[in-house]
Amino acid sequence: MKGTGTYMQKINDMTVKELVKERAKLKKELFELKMKNAIRGLKETHKIWDLKVQIARINTVLKSKIAK
Repeated sequence: MKGTGTYMQKINDMTVKELVKERAKLKKELFELKMKNAIRGLKETHKIWDLKVQIARINTVLKSKIAK
């Protein structure tokens, strides 16, 4: 994933509420991609993996912010 450093900087600057909102948006998008993939309508299956990684990064930042 290109631009990982800038993405991490972006999510580090977000508040907890913004992170939760972003995670919900990404989870919804992941669900839609999975459904599209299930009916063989998704050509770019790598996007599923990318979204999972983004959600995991947000979860990591959320845990560190909540622990503070």
